Amino acid sequence: MRRREFIQMAACASAAAGIGASARAADGESRKFALPYAPHFGMFREHAGDDPVAQLEFMASVGFTAFEDNGMAGRSVEEQQRIAKAMERLGLRMGVFVANFGTAFGKKSFSRRDPAMLESFLSDLRSSVEVAKRVNAKWMTIVLGDLDPRQEMGFQTANAIEMLRRGAEVFEPHGLVMVMEALNPWRDHPGMFLSKIPQAYELCRAVDSPAVKILFDLYHQQVTEGNLIPNIDAAWDEIGYFQIGDNPGRNEPTTGEVNYRNIFAHLKRKGYTGILGMEHGNSKPGREGERAVIDAYRWCDELA
Repeated sequence: MRRREFIQMAACASAAAGIGASARAADGESRKFALPYAPHFGMFREHAGDDPVAQLEFMASVGFTAFEDNGMAGRSVEEQQRIAKAMERLGLRMGVFVANFGTAFGKKSFSRRDPAMLESFLSDLRSSVEVAKRVNAKWMTIVLGDLDPRQEMGFQTANAIEMLRRGAEVFEPHGLVMVMEALNPWRDHPGMFLSKIPQAYELCRAVDSPAVKILFDLYHQQVTEGNLIPNIDAAWDEIGYFQIGDNPGRNEPTTGEVNYRNIFAHLKRKGYTGILGMEHGNSKPGREGERAVIDAYRWCDELA
């Protein structure tokens, strides 16, 4: 029997047993997951509505113990504080938010020796420190921008190392961590400087700071290089955070080719204590799709 069929059968059995009368029962149970998977706003809107705090309450009610929000830095101070109070009340840990959107969505790059780019990056980090204090965050995503086709790779790498060292000087006094995301160049992000885990590992070792680690996005790395568990083990001492998404489709586990049941069990055995961000979509629309996400994580979490 395929994993997806098993989950669908389990969901039908739960419905037949009369489960699902309330938001808390949408999962059939409220026990906490073994690992801190972190949903994002919008993932359970059909069950919880549009209000961010109501969505956090639903996440906690079905067993999630963490939450991430790429756009947290762009929210008002009042909204950040409101979200932080709700997370504290619900026992939810804060996952990543993106620290340098200008690099992520523009043409700025760590591969160039550009004083204006450096100052922009450091300014983003200084602002992120204040956001992190408000929402009790530890990890912030950074994206290293574009390749420079007019420079040898060695020069680009040296420039990136210098940028990261300067950024580490901002974060280290606060005990914060920037996590570098390697993005797949074949499907979603062509032309990016950082695309593979060995490359990210090289940068971390060169910078040699507790404030600079790897964001291991399992979806991106399945597209780029596969070999997920061996690469996790090889880069283990420099990994600060994981994100999840199956391939193809970038939806919840069990919808593609990645064996997340084994990966989660492997992370549990290795003693991983960080957060696993659910940076993916729902494979189906509506409440049914939201239930499918919860059911998929329940099934994959069983071995963890």
